[in-house]
Amino acid sequence: MNFDEILESFLDYTAAHRTGSADTRDAYGRDVGRFLAYLQECGIDDLNDVTKEDVSAYITALRSGEITGTGISNASYSRALSALKSFYAYACRHLDVHTDPVRMFHGAKSRRKLPEYLTFDQTEKLLSVFDLKDPKEIRNRCMIELMYACGLRVSECASVLIRNIDLKQRYLIILGKESKERMVPFYPRCAQLLEYYLQAARPVFMEGKEEHGWLFVSQKGKKISPRAIQMILDEAAEKADLGIHVHPHMLRHSFATHLLDNGADLRSVQELLGHENLSTTQIYTHVTQDRLVKAVEDAHPHGSRT
Repeated sequence: MNFDEILESFLDYTAAHRTGSADTRDAYGRDVGRFLAYLQECGIDDLNDVTKEDVSAYITALRSGEITGTGISNASYSRALSALKSFYAYACRHLDVHTDPVRMFHGAKSRRKLPEYLTFDQTEKLLSVFDLKDPKEIRNRCMIELMYACGLRVSECASVLIRNIDLKQRYLIILGKESKERMVPFYPRCAQLLEYYLQAARPVFMEGKEEHGWLFVSQKGKKISPRAIQMILDEAAEKADLGIHVHPHMLRHSFATHLLDNGADLRSVQELLGHENLSTTQIYTHVTQDRLVKAVEDAHPHGSRT
């Protein structure tokens, strides 16, 4: 068997039959390619010759760091195993492969890390550092406020189209993961800021440039990049002297946490975030629960007593 050709046919099939991103294809190619390279090093050139013992030895080498040079996390292991399961399902259905030695292996269970978020006061402090007389600062404030107001991923913020914003009704249409659209409303202050940016700042950057429809643009009039937004947020957080590293996804986490703190129901937050599964959104209930427990421990007269 030509493993290179098999891998390419699997990746092409996956791309044609699923709606995953280019990042998903890269991850599948990396995880499955690493496994196939291991088989070749072991002198195995036919998938029908792979046994559960071979898979077990591969997993041991992978988790110990023998293959990658460093041990991998439970999450990375589970992702790699999921890729192999998908690969073997494809091979058994479409190739002349009769056994699935990966089927009996299971991913590692791990406690999900609680998302980092900003308090409301920290968020307001972050947003207050911008000079709203400077076109660049107006744009920067508008980007950060919109991510917080609508729970946007940084890639979604960079890809907002003007035509998908309704300032009168105060909502925008977002194209999220797997090209799924969702409608997210925003509060009046954000609407005023967006209107101000469109009138006072964006025209400065687009002067003499061909219109393309992207909401946020660089000083050269080109679509802003997620990396540029990250750098702008880094500078703003440093200026606000928050004392913590702030990454763009923290604004999305803050959006969800603040909504739940103020009485929003979980299903609504799930829809606003564009989560396919409610279990993904439920992680934020743990954040609010942990915060309340800490508040009792810190403030109740008996909270710190054992």
